[in-house]
Amino acid sequence: MSNTLALIIQLVSGALGGNGAGAILKKLSLGTILNSIVGILGGGLGGWLMKLLNISISSGGGGADIGSILGNVAAGGVGGGALMGIIGGIKKLISK
Repeated sequence: MSNTLALIIQLVSGALGGNGAGAILKKLSLGTILNSIVGILGGGLGGWLMKLLNISISSGGGGADIGSILGNVAAGGVGGGALMGIIGGIKKLISK
């Protein structure tokens, strides 16, 4: 899978992960737009960490197989949700 396609998948998954975390963690939610922005950043960071730690779910063929797509979705979604939760928690602590 090309790096550009993997990055797009991670960023979109990050936005969805950020909004999903915002829906679940209502007290930490930043609002739809900021949840999306923070999720996009987290999705990129999640993909970067996956690459940095040399974690790969793909079959190694280099194509856009289902394993590599799901790996990028997972990395982006988890990264986006995690970063939204962290930023939401920091915002909540600062606002007190």
